[in-house]
Amino acid sequence: MQTTPALERIEDWLIREALGAPDIARMFAGTCQRLRDAEVPVDRSLLTWATLHPLIEAESALWMPETDVQYEAYSHREEDTDEWLRSPIRAVLIGDESRLRRKLAGGNSEFDFPLCRDLAGQGFTDYLVILTSFHLPFSIEGVKRTGIIVSWATKAEGGFTDDQMNAIDYIQLRLALACQASIQRRIAENIARTYLGERAGQQVLSGRIRHGDGAEIDAVIFYCDLRDSTRLAEEPGPDAYLKRLNAYFDATAGAVTQAGGEILDFIGDAVLAAFPTDNGGFEAAAQQAITAVDAVFERLSAINTGEEEPLRCGLALSAGKVMFGNIGIADRLTFSVIGQTVNTAARMEALTKELGCSVLITADIAQIIAREIQSAGCHTLAGFFEPVELFRFR
Repeated sequence: MQTTPALERIEDWLIREALGAPDIARMFAGTCQRLRDAEVPVDRSLLTWATLHPLIEAESALWMPETDVQYEAYSHREEDTDEWLRSPIRAVLIGDESRLRRKLAGGNSEFDFPLCRDLAGQGFTDYLVILTSFHLPFSIEGVKRTGIIVSWATKAEGGFTDDQMNAIDYIQLRLALACQASIQRRIAENIARTYLGERAGQQVLSGRIRHGDGAEIDAVIFYCDLRDSTRLAEEPGPDAYLKRLNAYFDATAGAVTQAGGEILDFIGDAVLAAFPTDNGGFEAAAQQAITAVDAVFERLSAINTGEEEPLRCGLALSAGKVMFGNIGIADRLTFSVIGQTVNTAARMEALTKELGCSVLITADIAQIIAREIQSAGCHTLAGFFEPVELFRFR
């Protein structure tokens, strides 16, 4: 097609956006507004794209003139809603054609989708859906192609002209290229946060991926281990046990993240987490850790209601310096914390079984919490030359 200076300016702007780290919704809004300025009468447009995220299946951005772009995330669903099943976007996504057009005014109007009738009632005259496919590093069950889908609607008399349709095609291809780079970056960030945690994920994405990269930080270490895990694994069978194990992690690890901590590792059925002191100091980190401890037992109590085999755990808090960085071998690394503080927490948790308590904390944490505590005695922990006094909740 014959391009115009206005379209070339939009293309140049999209290239510059793609070279940065754009917010997809804002970039999309800028594209739509620039198309209107180029005399392409877009009055409503919706951008939809799939993503790779443990909670989110797809995302969208809805744009209309003189309003803020509306971003929405769609969670994974066990069953499709009726609205989605009757959606023109779904029809394009699962079909063989990459585009769908419906005239919404005049004698040749087509209302085979409920959305088309709704848009016609709002004064729209033309509706167009275009899928621009590109490779994403994952597949979607039942979907042949991945990429972006954009719907374009206008209230202009007679709908879009052929030249305007060509302009939309031209710009959407460039928009897809910019979106591809942004979506892949977002997927990388999602994977890093999900599998490594917020802090570790940021470290890896910032380039600290060499064997031995790391730094010393001060933190309160949280270590929690499931009790009677062998018996729980054997009695109900593997499927039921996995469901119970995930419920246990929701209670324990979920309490940590809610309190502001960071999950560092799942060691079998143990949770290793940290509350770094770099934001509010040691006292704030310790209070966050105690908040997490309280939430763990509240959540477990709710889960255990009506259960013949309740989930129980031992939990320990220690504080001090830890090494936060890459450990492993050069071509297979994990980002975690190591050091005496971590070892102390693990050995303290093991002592909870011997002492018949659920929680043990070190003296420095015990001194600052507003809670009745009592000494659990002095104990010799591996790595310490002198016995260490530990404390338990009353």
